[in-house]
Amino acid sequence: MKALFKYTALAASIAAAHASALPVYNTDSSNLDLAIEGGLGYFSSQENYATGFAEEDGGSNWQEGYFKVGLNGDHSLGNSSVYGGLSVSATATTGDGDAAGFTNGEERRIALENAFVGWKSGSTIEALGENGLDISFGRQSLVIGDGFLVNGDGLNFGDSAEDVIDVDLGRGGAYWMGGSARSAFAKTLVVRVGGDNGLRADLFKVGSNNRPQGETELTGVNLEYVGEQGTVGLLRMKSESDGSYAIASRDGMNTTSLRYQGSAGVENLFLSAEFAHQKNDDVVGRAGYVEAGWTFADAAWTPSVNYRYSSFDENFDPLFFGFNRGYGTWFQGEVAANYAGPFNSNTDVHHLALKASVNESLHLGALFFDFSDHEKTAGVDNGGREIDLYAEYFLNENMLVSPLVGIYTPNESAENGGTQMGSDDTNLYAQVGFYFFY
Repeated sequence: MKALFKYTALAASIAAAHASALPVYNTDSSNLDLAIEGGLGYFSSQENYATGFAEEDGGSNWQEGYFKVGLNGDHSLGNSSVYGGLSVSATATTGDGDAAGFTNGEERRIALENAFVGWKSGSTIEALGENGLDISFGRQSLVIGDGFLVNGDGLNFGDSAEDVIDVDLGRGGAYWMGGSARSAFAKTLVVRVGGDNGLRADLFKVGSNNRPQGETELTGVNLEYVGEQGTVGLLRMKSESDGSYAIASRDGMNTTSLRYQGSAGVENLFLSAEFAHQKNDDVVGRAGYVEAGWTFADAAWTPSVNYRYSSFDENFDPLFFGFNRGYGTWFQGEVAANYAGPFNSNTDVHHLALKASVNESLHLGALFFDFSDHEKTAGVDNGGREIDLYAEYFLNENMLVSPLVGIYTPNESAENGGTQMGSDDTNLYAQVGFYFFY
């Protein structure tokens, strides 16, 4: 079973809202702010999937919720500064549990989320520019590029594994929404060198205590050149995974990726691509994607259209992928990416996205995915097609609602090599999420 997680497609909006966090203590040299966010989601799937711990077909109806509260602060040391953050998250799942059985509907947990401190160089190192050196450690998230390989540690299983195979893989449930509440790595050391433009680098060592993720550690360097025409990035990292919950293929695995994202200097054009290579003593894995998009800036509702082709071979490990820039990245299809699979391994995906902004408060989208197995295996067919229709509506600057309807058609049922339990009928899936953030 491939590890996967859901980092809600609205998290970017929620994270941006932290800029307007509630002030607690502010002086010329010190700031302390309170950040609060939460969400409640309702989910319904006509079909269940044999990718997790689901034991029966017939569909599922469930609810998820999370609440996160924290303090973020900084203090000037003259020419440099220190900063830090501390937060606690609560998650819950009720009802049947999700459509793949990663949760059973009985999960409730309150746990520490962020706990980190850092130092920014300010003007103390002139050669690196303002805040050209930033060192932090503790419990915090880490994102590389657009989340193709690393987007925090947001995989949130519930208690169903313990019910079925007597193994505790639980992390508090809220499988779909939990990545917003819990995405911090258990231990990190991150050194950022350089500013927002030109040549810069991230040196990092992060460790996960997430059992379904094999309690993996990552050590690496991310080099970037940020220019007017886009960002070019080179990532090199090594993973380690040992102990009781180890993922054997990750132990000693080296991952290298090259990526680009930008407009190439053409207004309204969007280009993005990444190519990754993985190798350990026994396995070589490869994956990559190319994407192009265009925004019709002068048309009503400023519509945009994007096409992406992505390919993941049978040995590729998607590691800590997750949402970064909207529905479909890197959860390709709400049904497929969360419940039915494939989970960014042994699959080729054609993706078409149409999006429009009716006004500043209402955004609409339609997504199409076509999945096929990268490596054909006798008796196995995880291919299928999915259409997702969604809206994002800001009730005000601190409240958001997002309904989504998904239509997923597998090539085969679980009995014939697929994952959908009981039939290969088209699944009508629906979800709606309510969010608040301060």
